[in-house]
Amino acid sequence: MVAHFLIAFAAAALAVLLALLLIRLADRRMAGRGAARGLDLGIEPIIFLFRDQLLLDATGPARALLAALPGEGDWQRLTCWLGMRLPELGAVLPDLGGAARLELKERTAGNPLRLLAEDLGDGTLRLTLADPSAENAGILVDSLSLGAMEQELEILRSTMDHSPMLAWRQDRLGQVTWANSAYLQLAEAKADGQTVWPLPPLIDLAARPPSGAGPARRVQVEHDGQSRWYDCHVHEIAEQTVAIALPADAAVRAERSLREFVQTLTKTFADLPIGLAIFDRDRNLQLFNPALIDLTGLATGFLTARPTLHAFLDRLREARMVPEPKDYRSWRHQMNTLEAAAASGHHFETWSLPGGQTYRVTGRPHPDGAVAFLFEDITSEISLTRKFRADLSLGAEVLDSLEDAVAVFAANGELLISNRRYAELWRAAAPGTLDDHIAIWLGACGQSPGLARLREALMSALPDEPLRGAMAGPSGGLLSWGLRGLSGGRLLLSFAAPVPTLPLGRDVPVAADAAPAAADMQRAMTG
Repeated sequence: MVAHFLIAFAAAALAVLLALLLIRLADRRMAGRGAARGLDLGIEPIIFLFRDQLLLDATGPARALLAALPGEGDWQRLTCWLGMRLPELGAVLPDLGGAARLELKERTAGNPLRLLAEDLGDGTLRLTLADPSAENAGILVDSLSLGAMEQELEILRSTMDHSPMLAWRQDRLGQVTWANSAYLQLAEAKADGQTVWPLPPLIDLAARPPSGAGPARRVQVEHDGQSRWYDCHVHEIAEQTVAIALPADAAVRAERSLREFVQTLTKTFADLPIGLAIFDRDRNLQLFNPALIDLTGLATGFLTARPTLHAFLDRLREARMVPEPKDYRSWRHQMNTLEAAAASGHHFETWSLPGGQTYRVTGRPHPDGAVAFLFEDITSEISLTRKFRADLSLGAEVLDSLEDAVAVFAANGELLISNRRYAELWRAAAPGTLDDHIAIWLGACGQSPGLARLREALMSALPDEPLRGAMAGPSGGLLSWGLRGLSGGRLLLSFAAPVPTLPLGRDVPVAADAAPAAADMQRAMTG
């Protein structure tokens, strides 16, 4: 009895458990269906209602889409976004009045976007968007992941919208499928403020070089009578062409200024009588002017072939346009020294050529290790200097051959020139100023009326006629002096040979124009 009772109890318990399990499974299925129905009910269609391009009404997802689109104005933002995905929209949408219903489909693989446009009359237009990807709208998404993706999308969008560069995408047919704000603004400015899709291509990419063939291509865009320059970079991604145009106006202006500056320098160098040769850091000739050809006699073809510095100097040696060296080893050492001195700092030397010409060669260092050599013909200058020195030497010889002591003073009293007889007379090196000379005269001769008259004449304005007089000499005799004014306020002072002292009681015969000298002589003899 007990065994039968236990078996019956176990069977009843098992039946209860099975019933509870079936009920639980049924509840889960019903809850799942209810949730699915709730999600399906929560998915609203994307519908816009416009009248004369003004938004009258829109569903919740439609308003959320408008809020996420950049730009100003509901109609402009929506049509710009649709135009990037449906390029033919801009051509057919204005003529929709002839067809009450129009359906467009995106030309992409996968889940293409579909648009249904319906004309309701009175300028009212209803736009319905169908996105196949919305079938998965009931899938739960991690809120943190979704927030991170939306934040990254906002960063990328704001970055592209605030970038000054032009960025756009083109399909294989050359139609613009996407563009950033800078591209849109320039396209609107060229279209008088109207945005028309598909956007016109501002830069022709058909003539671009193959991808990876070289650096960016410099392109020009005309707007408002002005030229805008861009460096265009092109990349092929999938079936689309991505183009990025960086503003290059500043670079173009700098290149133009540099080119004009180089042209100005080239014209200036071409008119210089000094030969110029600039060698780069590898010592290859990079720049020369026509005067270098005239001075050196080197062939133009040889210079345009960019010879090295040593080849250039060797060719000058062959043309006998350098100083004749004793041997080639000393010549090479001299040229190496010239190169090192020119590269380290300012250096120049004078070349006396076998043909009688004289060249001044100047070496100057340039940035980045370059060096410049200037060749100047100073033959006439050297000849003039030699002639001037010869004239000075001749004048000094003439002065030294005179029997009279001669000295010339400037207007400020500075001694300009004197002869050997003057130095022998006063037995002292010629000092610099007139006051020093007067002190020497006083020390050698003492006070005398003749010296006092000479001092007075030196300190006063001279008449047109020369002055003459006599004074006691340093050796006890008498000196006759003469003073004459020269151009520029200069003074010529001469002392005649000493006159020997005469015995007392003898008369000194003098001429009428030597009366002052005779008077000094008489006063000296009488005491």
